[in-house]
Amino acid sequence: MVVMQAKFPARALAVALALLMAVQPLVLLAQTAPQLPDPGKVGMNRQQQEQLGLQAMAEVYKQMPVLPDSSPVTQYVQQLGKKLTAVIPQQNSWPYQFHVIPQKEINAFALPGGPIFVNLGTIQAAANESELAGVMAHEISHVYMQHSAKQAPKSMWTQIAAGVAGVLLPESGLGNLARMGIQVGAGTVLAKYSRKDEAQADSVGAIIAYRAGYNPKSMADFFTTLEKKYGNGGPQFLSDHPNPGNRQEAIQREIQNWPKKDYLPSSNAFARAQENSKSIRSYSAQEISQGAKEQIWAQENRRNGAFPSNLPGVGASAGGVSNVALGQVKPSSNFVQTKQNGFSVSYPDNWKTTGDANSFVIAPPEAVSQGGISYGAIINSLPSGGGALDQSTQQIIQSIQQDNPGTRAKGEPTSIQVGDIQGRSVYLSGNSPVQENGQALVERDWLVTLPHPRGGVIYVVFVAPERDFAQFHSTYRKMLDSLTLR
Repeated sequence: MVVMQAKFPARALAVALALLMAVQPLVLLAQTAPQLPDPGKVGMNRQQQEQLGLQAMAEVYKQMPVLPDSSPVTQYVQQLGKKLTAVIPQQNSWPYQFHVIPQKEINAFALPGGPIFVNLGTIQAAANESELAGVMAHEISHVYMQHSAKQAPKSMWTQIAAGVAGVLLPESGLGNLARMGIQVGAGTVLAKYSRKDEAQADSVGAIIAYRAGYNPKSMADFFTTLEKKYGNGGPQFLSDHPNPGNRQEAIQREIQNWPKKDYLPSSNAFARAQENSKSIRSYSAQEISQGAKEQIWAQENRRNGAFPSNLPGVGASAGGVSNVALGQVKPSSNFVQTKQNGFSVSYPDNWKTTGDANSFVIAPPEAVSQGGISYGAIINSLPSGGGALDQSTQQIIQSIQQDNPGTRAKGEPTSIQVGDIQGRSVYLSGNSPVQENGQALVERDWLVTLPHPRGGVIYVVFVAPERDFAQFHSTYRKMLDSLTLR
């Protein structure tokens, strides 16, 4: 009996240990469920990145055809995008939006702040919904990790923070986008990322796809299929998304300890979208480039209702301000006041305002376009750390000149009194969006910089063609005298 009693507890212990060993992997597996990483910090805040993204998006609609949101294919892509972005914690999410370009070539790209575009050729090339979800999750990850903002040189952070990339002068902002690795033009959008960024987008994209219910390996499958099919002469997609290494092995390594789950099958909605895509006219890259040169896409996108209403400059003057008449922009003698975070100012009641303290525009609606404004005022701020007022003024002038080739200062900045604040004043000369006989008029810009009581510098740029500036000067001076910093 003594021997038997001794053996029984031993067997019980062995059984208990065996059960523990069987359960332990499940516990460990649950502990390795993938979590999205901290996206980190960048020099530009969310609003500035979103502003740049909308700028680039406006250029896309001018340079490329885009399907309207009413298109069943676009609606499907938007639903898929919504499913993917739903797994991102709200504090780290962005105002994602998804659009489809009717282009035959396979490509997809993301812009700062949330806009994502998918070529029709990508939808048609995907073997299943999981592969398309993987491509979209990869693009979502570029926005989530703020890759464009992170690769921007530190020298431009202050410029963008000051609002120079906003709506100052014609073509402003495009230079800054290029420095962020985004090139818009000639019918294409190139969003260049490093191999490190690509590896990170693969990793984060796999997590997003997995959490949304899709096989994370499908993203690598899509890339691998393209590489095998096209080799070194692959589509633009492979050029824009350089292989950071063996994508298949890297993703397989990452997901090997994730909890097993039944992945979503390819849906009927995906099959319908692919079928619908066959009836949509698509264009080659060459055709799109030629259309961009002929400036037909903006008109076509407005005609078919594709142009979003929230893009910079879209509205009554969406067609441009090259032919705006003086009578359309004449300021009213009645003024109204607006109060913003950091300042208040009065302006003609027939003019409109848009933006905020980081980039605030006051202008006649007819004078605003995607390229900038032809009449009106822009109020921006330069954060603390810009140096003394004279130094900050020169920095702002240089930023304007950098983003608007041909702009020059007319003399040195002089002192100016605005209320009880001593500031600096200087006139600039450049090219106006307003044209006469096909030629751009000379533009005068009046730059006034003021030290803000809470730190940093606030500055105002008053804009008008040289020939009309004298007629607007009294209005601009009245607006300046009403400016109060708080």
